Amino acid sequence: MIILSYDISNDKTRARFSKFIQKYGRRLQYSVYEIKNSKRVLNNIIYEIDFKFKKEFEDTDSVLILDMCALCDRKIKRYGFAVHEEKDLVFFN
Repeated sequence: MIILSYDISNDKTRARFSKFIQKYGRRLQYSVYEIKNSKRVLNNIIYEIDFKFKKEFEDTDSVLILDMCALCDRKIKRYGFAVHEEKDLVFFN
């Protein structure tokens, strides 16, 4: 399972980003999505963010991608303001 959370201040960018993410998963909360754990899906999401959305993010925007795979190392991908936040998270099973 992948958890994706975002905080985007621009209404137009946020609406486009939300519509984009809804293609891959289901909304858990307003800006939090659960996405099926697939390497291909994760790579598609990261590619789209890197090449379509990243340049539109403002200094206060953030996107956080948490790869929650039980059999693999948990990976965290950060964009925007989230890059500057604490690097260590604690996961409980």
